[in-house]
Order: sequence, then C-alpha cells, then structure tokens
Amino acid sequence: MVVTTEWVPGYEIRDVLGEVHGITARSRNVYNEGVKLLSGGSNPRMGTALARWRDDAIAQMSQRAYVRGANAVVCMRFDHRDISTMWTEICAYGTAVFVVPTPVRRAMAGPATSVSARGWAPAPMPTPIPTD
Repeated sequence: MVVTTEWVPGYEIRDVLGEVHGITARSRNVYNEGVKLLSGGSNPRMGTALARWRDDAIAQMSQRAYVRGANAVVCMRFDHRDISTMWTEICAYGTAVFVVPTPVRRAMAGPATSVSARGWAPAPMPTPIPTD
C-alpha cells in the first residue's frame, strides 16, 4: 500500500522502518524514449510513457520497503533531476511503515452514538426547543 498522506485511513502505524526510494533513469533523447515522433510532433502515447516511468520508480520503492519488512509506504513523493545532458532521474520516495487495521469501535446505544467503520461518530443532533 502506497499513500501520499501521513497515515493510512483505517490502519494504525505500528513501526516506522525508515526512508525508502525507487529511481528510474531515462535518456533525454525524446525520440528514443517515445515522447516525440520522428516527425517532431508530440507522441499521443506520451502520457502513458510518463506514467509507466513513475510506476517503475514506485514499484522499486515498494520492493525496497517490502524487503525491510514494511507493508505500506506513507508520505510518498516524486522528484526528478537532470543527471547530465543525456539522462534524467525520476525518484519516488517515502517512509516505509508496518500498519495494522484499527479495530472498529462498537456503539453503546442508539443511532446518535453509532460509530462508522472509520472509527468516528457524528455529533449528536440538538434537541428541538418547542415554540408553543
């Protein structure tokens, strides 16, 4: 499980295992990478290629987290930089954690105190004041 938030809804972080990252290096040759067509125009599949490169970095990061004993990564972010005039680095990074599902609290009585699966209950409605 990989999330960009600081926690995973419905789960409790039991152990923080540290920073993990995944890196994909790509050629800056837009024709080799399939970003541009030989005619010079943009390739209509450019979005798919960019998403695949990000997915590769996330998969590598997730694998590193799994090897460390994590079952989730929180605070995932992306970064990129030029390595040289020929290469660009795409990096996914986050914090590897071990999470467990949070137990669902049971309601005491009545619909005003019922607790949802997310572990919170709505505020009780005020009692109406008679206007006689």
